[in-house]
Amino acid sequence: MKTARLEIRTDLALEEREGLKEQAKEVSGVSFRKWKGKTEDVQITEVKVLNEAGAETLGKPVGSYLTLEADRLLLPDEDFHSEVSDELANVLKELAEHALGKKEREKKKVPFLHSQPVILVAGLGNQSVTPDSLGPRTVNNLSVSQNETGLKAIAPGVMAQTGMETARILSGIIREIKPDLVIAIDALAARSIRRLGTTIQLTDTGIHPGSGVGNHRHSLTKETLGIPVLAVGVPTVVGAAAIVHDTISALTGVLASEEATKNTGKWIENMNPEDQYRMIRELLEPEFGSLYVTPPDIDQRVKQLSFTISEGIHRAVTVFR
Repeated sequence: MKTARLEIRTDLALEEREGLKEQAKEVSGVSFRKWKGKTEDVQITEVKVLNEAGAETLGKPVGSYLTLEADRLLLPDEDFHSEVSDELANVLKELAEHALGKKEREKKKVPFLHSQPVILVAGLGNQSVTPDSLGPRTVNNLSVSQNETGLKAIAPGVMAQTGMETARILSGIIREIKPDLVIAIDALAARSIRRLGTTIQLTDTGIHPGSGVGNHRHSLTKETLGIPVLAVGVPTVVGAAAIVHDTISALTGVLASEEATKNTGKWIENMNPEDQYRMIRELLEPEFGSLYVTPPDIDQRVKQLSFTISEGIHRAVTVFR
């Protein structure tokens, strides 16, 4: 039997799982674990979609989704951001080794084609639109290799700027430089305001249509590009309907506690989450369309995180031999 999901837009697998748990729905085919990072105040969670049943339930492709969360990422604390870069490097290194089968190759004593893998970093998004500029800004911060091996980077822009699909641009570059791995950097949408700029998601599933702030039209995956694709993303926007939905959830308790409004509060409480969200969209979208909201300090948040992610990539590449 197919499990219905609450269709609040989020690119975070962690939030998809939380949404199902809130509705007391079973999450079969999905594993979950949580632990503290080596750095104080960093929490790491892993959501693994194990099979097609889990993919259908969660609405995410089969694969691993690791999330680093730290409220202190909002602070201009260079030491803390450097520690998060270390955490990011460790997770990225593990995903890269698994994607490239490094441990299996070492067991079989089969070397890579290069002494050091060629890694292509693709900064997705539009640098002219601040909430969508994380990818290009991260690429701008990278120190790339002039040799045939090492780290390469490209910010392919968006179709409105180039007239070409990102997947086609990357396919051409991959044919030319023959990298072993792609790391795609992208800005994401979240369900919760508190996760904007405080959360970094890493996944070995690549980029899929509908994900990211720019809503890429074609997927960037191992199947489409011919080599493994890791994705690193940070949520920079949240849907207005999701904000109203969370506000109403808090408001119902207040309404139910007052004599004059208790019937209204109970009526809303008795609606299931899908009906609540559908009602909110029906009220908002004719007036505002599919409105997304971003924090007023988003420029500073994206700037800081682009350095944090680029440094994490540098450190992962340095230790990945």
